Amino acid sequence: MFEFDVVGGVAVRRIVAESRKEISAIVRQAYLTHHQGDSVNPNSYFLRFPERPNSRIIALPAFLGGDCQVAGLKWIGSFPDNIANNVPRASAVLLLNDYATGYPFACLEASQISAARTAASAVLGAKELLGGRRAERIAVIGAGIIARNIVEFFTADGWTVGTFAVHDRAPEYGAALVRHINATGGQAESVDSLTEAVAGADVVVFATTAGEPYVTEPGSFAAGQVVLNVSLRDIGPEIIAESYNVLDDVEHCLTAGTSPHLAVQRYGHQDFIDGTLAQLIRGEITLGDDKPKIFSPFGLGVLDLAVGAHIHSQALEQGTAHRVPDFFGETERWN
Repeated sequence: MFEFDVVGGVAVRRIVAESRKEISAIVRQAYLTHHQGDSVNPNSYFLRFPERPNSRIIALPAFLGGDCQVAGLKWIGSFPDNIANNVPRASAVLLLNDYATGYPFACLEASQISAARTAASAVLGAKELLGGRRAERIAVIGAGIIARNIVEFFTADGWTVGTFAVHDRAPEYGAALVRHINATGGQAESVDSLTEAVAGADVVVFATTAGEPYVTEPGSFAAGQVVLNVSLRDIGPEIIAESYNVLDDVEHCLTAGTSPHLAVQRYGHQDFIDGTLAQLIRGEITLGDDKPKIFSPFGLGVLDLAVGAHIHSQALEQGTAHRVPDFFGETERWN
């Protein structure tokens, strides 16, 4: 009852690599459980720094019912300036709490968990919006760790992809992702401009560190084109308003200056929001092909819990979880 485990990043990464297809199914089920109301997912809490306006640390508390029955908290830092020193932008830990007692029972390195659930969510959204797992061309805008994970989850999910067109403002990052894709059996090319990358793509993936919209020209995306707005702030409200829009959670996504949030602020209504990914999965909403189809996943704490519980279970089974003896100093009220 009072065990406490620590699972490090090397073990987490290995388990993610071994179970991407299973993680995709776990994320899908977590969305459906959340849609059914068997979850508690409060707003995220942002710790910001006056002298570092582009940096933040975010707390995502949540509870997920269904088959999971676990509570917890992801504490994730986003410091984009790290990239200049070849250090990942994001670092995170995930605490898992026993639902019966409230006691925490595990702490996991969670940047890998966060990247995996983000990637699984994006690829699930692409499949539901596109209506299949085949794309002649997928444009990837931003070539960091999230983009790499998304590409890996496309592969694990059994997609047939002709070419990944990769664009990053830093050509060396784009070239690194292209080498990774080509070395792991895919086909990829570096593209010099955003316009060139997007043109003719069946799916467009935004995975950048953008703090405000820069894709603002109406007509930037073609009718029927699937756009994964993973980084949430690349796309201007003008484009949101002229597109079909699917969110992972409407209430959460209409906060923190996301593209849909900016569109609601500008136009004063939510008429351009068609529903959630869970509603699309369940057939409660349908989309046409006469406009671009944008998926904006805010990133729900329940997804971290679902994937984290799986990682912890696998780490116990594989013997890669480190148990901390006597972590709790008192386990009886009166001795």
